[in-house]
Amino acid sequence: MIKHIVMWNVKGDTPDERAQAIGRLKSAFESLIGRIPGLLHLEIGVDSSRVDYACDVVLYSEFDSHESLTQYATHAEHLRVKNELGDMRIARHQVDYRVVSADRADAGVDVPGTRTTLAAEADRLGLQRLLVLSTPEQSALADEVCRLLGKKAAGTFNGAIMHTPVDVTERALEVVNVHGVDGIVAVGGGSTTGLGKAIALRTDLPQMVLPTTYAGSEMTPILGETQDGRKVTQRGAKIQPEVVIYDVDLTLSLPPAISALSAFNAIAHAAEALYAPDGNPIVALMAEEGVRAITDALPRVMRAPNDADARGSLLYGAWLCACCLGATTMGLHHKLCHTLGGLFDLPHAQTHAIVLPYALAYNAPRIPDALERLARAMKAENAIEAIFTLERECAIPLALRDIGMPEPGIAAAVEQAVANPYANPVAVEADALGELLTRAWHGQ
Repeated sequence: MIKHIVMWNVKGDTPDERAQAIGRLKSAFESLIGRIPGLLHLEIGVDSSRVDYACDVVLYSEFDSHESLTQYATHAEHLRVKNELGDMRIARHQVDYRVVSADRADAGVDVPGTRTTLAAEADRLGLQRLLVLSTPEQSALADEVCRLLGKKAAGTFNGAIMHTPVDVTERALEVVNVHGVDGIVAVGGGSTTGLGKAIALRTDLPQMVLPTTYAGSEMTPILGETQDGRKVTQRGAKIQPEVVIYDVDLTLSLPPAISALSAFNAIAHAAEALYAPDGNPIVALMAEEGVRAITDALPRVMRAPNDADARGSLLYGAWLCACCLGATTMGLHHKLCHTLGGLFDLPHAQTHAIVLPYALAYNAPRIPDALERLARAMKAENAIEAIFTLERECAIPLALRDIGMPEPGIAAAVEQAVANPYANPVAVEADALGELLTRAWHGQ
């Protein structure tokens, strides 16, 4: 079974106009019930939280197979609804994922995944010339995506690298201009998604993302770019991708060790959201559920990397954690990881995994509720100890020196990290931060 979930905001200058639009949307989609082959269940939910980052409407549907979902995209009744609603729907987010029965954990591994809906999504956005982005290591996957797009593929750029260097973005922009591109497809992890965001920031081109890791950047309006040894982060509407397609098949070849590192990157998003100054009860629930899903599924993936059910749970958890990152202000952990990445070009996910327990310990006196939620999600007495334990079980490096950080660089990292004030539960002071980094460098 495939679950197809789409969230929208709707147009309207007043609450009454938006309420009318929501009513029309709800009636239109509910009219599809009983008319679409393979559609097992469909419901429309209307947001009642009224928080400023919430979507107005969610479509929750279940299909008996991926083939049925693909056919739904071009079914006459679905096209009728799309035409009726026109451009009423904005800020669209989508998640498709396969549900695998417990007694068939390998089911669906050898069938086409939800990435085959990519061309239909491009049609929905009116895109005709798409540039496919990837890292050099994933160029073959980029070629596969081009085949899925057919004539809509304008070319590829396989130069994405960590920390989104500005000079790489400038080279990619040259390709955009040469090929007359009208949209971007990023296939890969945070490095490729970051490049797509950097291009969109400068061009306002629509973005489509096919994640292959659990980094979560695809669900946020956040971009970190590196230039001259400094990583600068910003938020903005142009940065947020328009379409995200989660396909568990794309994660099956991710080595267990890399899967674990990427999963801890996602956990870090949720952990800091739990004590963010602009957090709220809904984000806290999402964060706790995201950590629970990841820490439950990760040991299963380490034992059986082709377990599609466990991989799906990791994607689900990573999606929730990424939504938390996009909805709140990050603190010491993320700022410190960006500083280390920009200064020393340290691997992004490894840096997050190593720094996380030390950053939590630094803030521990002021975040008892956050630590309690993390411990509950991990089914442990002590969240920080549980993180260290799971990292050791996954053979994750526990010291910054193990991933290439020079010990003399601690002073430079402290100086840069304290230069720009930012929200954090405990004041960020040079001496205390130096002690944190020294412990993290030694892995103590």
